[in-house]
Amino acid sequence: MTTETNIILAIGIVTIFFLIYITLKITAGSKMQASQNNLDQLLQIAKEDIHRSASENKNDLLVQIQHLKEQMDQSMRHSHSSLQKQFEQTTNIVQDVTKRLTDLDRTNKQVLDFSSQLQDLQNILKNPKQRGVLGEYWLETLLQNVLPQESYKMQYKIGSDEKTGQVQIADAAIFVRDQIIPIDAKFSLENYNRMMEANETGERDKIEKLFKADVKRRIDETSKYIQPEKGTMNFAFMFIPAEGIYYNLLNAEVGSGVNSNNLVDYANAKHVMLVSPTSFYAYLQTVLMGLRELQLEKSTQEILKRVAELGKHMASYANYHDRLGKNLSTTVNQFNQSSGELKKMGKDIGKITSGESEIVIDAEEIIRPLID
Repeated sequence: MTTETNIILAIGIVTIFFLIYITLKITAGSKMQASQNNLDQLLQIAKEDIHRSASENKNDLLVQIQHLKEQMDQSMRHSHSSLQKQFEQTTNIVQDVTKRLTDLDRTNKQVLDFSSQLQDLQNILKNPKQRGVLGEYWLETLLQNVLPQESYKMQYKIGSDEKTGQVQIADAAIFVRDQIIPIDAKFSLENYNRMMEANETGERDKIEKLFKADVKRRIDETSKYIQPEKGTMNFAFMFIPAEGIYYNLLNAEVGSGVNSNNLVDYANAKHVMLVSPTSFYAYLQTVLMGLRELQLEKSTQEILKRVAELGKHMASYANYHDRLGKNLSTTVNQFNQSSGELKKMGKDIGKITSGESEIVIDAEEIIRPLID
């Protein structure tokens, strides 16, 4: 039993004894037998009260226990559901974090690879010879993407320098009609980078002079490929692979501060056209249109040639047609004459036989064809 039940029982017992005490006091003068009977009745009543109270308390306790159990079950189910949801959320978070870490690791590897490639590119750009090879590669890639293969050639020999006898080989040449457009790829980078990194005005001007001297030498080298007497046009392209250098030259940001004559004017005076990958692409489109017009012109000439040959065949056929008409005319005349003679012969036979054996020959004349 619980503490609550014990308390109730104790109260009941005290009550019973109190009742017994009162009863004994009231019935002190009664007979012993009556007292005993009353005591037994009181004890029986007390016992029944105690059993009834214990039974009711037990039922109440069971109801409370059942209610508490249901609450605990509901709480357990709710806790289990909450834990399940939290576990699922935790699992999703862990998966998301794992995926993000995987993506981050992949991105990190890509960054490292890009950094390594960038370092390799920087190493290439530090070497003038490798830098020149890279410029020629970009030049060839542009030509491949725009022009037909037969309209250009890499490493084209222009001729030899009359003074030094050195063989002059352009990085590329474009063939338009019977003329050649020489192209040379130049990459003056060291002094340009130093100039861009210089902070002091005096130092920048000094390096700018060196850079301008580099570019002027490259322009002079490119201009040597302009030899109209050897089939070249009166200009050449100087291909600058770096857009930054070209942009600064085009906007007169480099060279104009050294003296009044900037590098673009100097190049124009030498008939050298400075181009970058972007601007050179536009020039190549113009060249491509010219090549297409040239191809159209060649096709037109071929068509005219074929038409002339067709005219000769038509003349021969007309001559043959005239002769055939004349032969047909002669044949018709002879056929008509032969028909007339046959008719005469039939009439003569009829005369000889007095009309008994006259032969009727129905030979119609053929209309003579008209020959214009």
